[in-house]
Amino acid sequence: MSFLEIEHIDKSFGATRVVKDFNLSIERGEFISLLGPSGCGKTTVLRMVAGFETPSSGSIRIDGREVTNLRPNQRNIGMVFQAYALFPNLTVADNVAFGLRVKGMARSAREARVAEMLRLIGLEGFGERFPFQLSGGQQQRVALARALAIEPAVLLLDEPLSALDAKIRVSLREEIRSIQRRLGITTIFVTHDQEEALSISDRVVVMNAGVADQIGPPFEIYNRPATRFVAEFVGTLNLLQADVLEPTSGRLRLGSAEVTLGRPLPEGRVTVAMRPEVVTLGRAEGNEVVFEGMIDDVHFLGSVIRVEASVAGDRILLDTFNRPNLPPPAPGSRAEFSMRKDDLLIL
Repeated sequence: MSFLEIEHIDKSFGATRVVKDFNLSIERGEFISLLGPSGCGKTTVLRMVAGFETPSSGSIRIDGREVTNLRPNQRNIGMVFQAYALFPNLTVADNVAFGLRVKGMARSAREARVAEMLRLIGLEGFGERFPFQLSGGQQQRVALARALAIEPAVLLLDEPLSALDAKIRVSLREEIRSIQRRLGITTIFVTHDQEEALSISDRVVVMNAGVADQIGPPFEIYNRPATRFVAEFVGTLNLLQADVLEPTSGRLRLGSAEVTLGRPLPEGRVTVAMRPEVVTLGRAEGNEVVFEGMIDDVHFLGSVIRVEASVAGDRILLDTFNRPNLPPPAPGSRAEFSMRKDDLLIL
């Protein structure tokens, strides 16, 4: 039995069904991200686990205990919100201690726990400050410490980094993951940022219109998308139209190239997808697919150069590492592109 089980959850607001037969089993200590665009239902799922919303149908169990209809304070859940939700009139120490005080913990034990939490988040010596005296990243650390202080069974994070600037976001997400691993706490993280989800999760749940389109490790989600939505939403994707020449063997024409995939394909035309990093500028050993195109534009991104090209009426992107002694191709020039046939996705 999994530690957290969400079974056949549905949620409707009036006539609008926002979560549809959602199922997810989470192991103890696992870090799960719910990823998807705004309005896909990911925050509604999180709020049902927290107890802020009641499912229209289905059940939620934590460590074998049915919690579907329990109030939030009966579930032993820690939650970190996007907007910090710190008490402005309380010091940092009092904010962290709030849940402990509600639980009736003795003052000496409470103070020791607060000191432990401030050390954990790297804010020792900040206990007497007020939230307005902290940066956004520091305030979010305090919100995390407050959620962890009560030793929750499950930690819920609702887009906790979206209000921070890019550099702080990267730093804080790494700290959150490090703390989560150290404590071994079961965690659900809601985000619309694919880089966040892919970089820190054990598994990612890609949601689309209230449904879990795919659940799996980041490597699998990115490299083996189960649906067209997942393929297009997670990462950058090139889409090319190809003519199927022999459906049985999977032989098709892609631009100026012909390739046999060795698996059946439907008749007519299909959409072929590929990630920018699998396309090589020029011929390369082991790349069976070679086709021609026109360089439209080149974007220097530091360690990576992104090339835009036109191939048989379609636009593709490819990424190549910056090499100081090798200048990038010139816009307007013709070029060859190559890739392995195993890197082609048929949508």
